[in-house]
Amino acid sequence: MADKKVVFIAFAIEDEKQRDLLKGQSLHTKSPFEYIDMSVKEPYDKDWKDRVRTRIKRSDGVIALVSKNSLKSSGQKWEIQCAKEEGRKIRGIWAYSDDRTDLEGVNTRVWTWDNIKDFIDSL
Repeated sequence: MADKKVVFIAFAIEDEKQRDLLKGQSLHTKSPFEYIDMSVKEPYDKDWKDRVRTRIKRSDGVIALVSKNSLKSSGQKWEIQCAKEEGRKIRGIWAYSDDRTDLEGVNTRVWTWDNIKDFIDSL
C-alpha cells in the first residue's frame, strides 16, 4: 500500500456523527488514508484558529463533510478558508444521501470510498 496520507476533516459540529462514521469506516476497511482526528474540541477557545492552522499545515489535504449545517458553521467555513490559504487540496463529501448542499468554491462529491480514495491518491 502507498504511504498513508494525513487528512484534516472539516465538519459542522452538528455533523459530528458523520465524522465518526468516516473514522469508523477508515478503521474497519483497507482505507487509503490514515485518519487522524485533528478537530479542535473547544472552538471558542481564544487560540483555536492557531491550533487548527497548525493541524491543517501538517495535513496532506482536507475533506469537508458538506451538509445544510455547513452553511451556518462559521468554524467549518474558517477551516476551509484556512486550507485554501495554506494551499491544501480540498474535497467536499456530502455527509448525507438526501442533502446536496452546495458550498461555494468546494468541489463536492457523493460519499463513496472510490471518491474518497481518488482524492487521497491525488494528494
